[in-house]
Amino acid sequence: MREADWIAGWEPGLVVSDSGVAERDCVFTTPAEPADAIWYVTRHEPPTFVEMLKITPGMTACRLTIELRRAAAGTEADVTYTHTSLGPEGDAFVASFTEGYYRQFMQEWESRLNAYLRRRA
Repeated sequence: MREADWIAGWEPGLVVSDSGVAERDCVFTTPAEPADAIWYVTRHEPPTFVEMLKITPGMTACRLTIELRRAAAGTEADVTYTHTSLGPEGDAFVASFTEGYYRQFMQEWESRLNAYLRRRA
């Protein structure tokens, strides 16, 4: 998974993939509480779109979409998370996933990814 290139500590476990990176029908796991999260790539349309599902048993089911588009300053990304609770712990997580939390989460994501891209340039 390419996230390991720019997210410190990103270490997916089991990876089922023909190419070794994200592709349609790729499955991988990541550490999570209360149980490891299972990710399934449902759409992969390089270089502009990916959609995946993340199931954290007993916690949440999440749909993540990332869509890239050209912009005057390079590339912009629309990133959407849709969380559905699977129980009381999921209820608490969904309640904490506020607009302010999401904004900070995405700013951190953006900073890490931009730092990685600058190192590669």
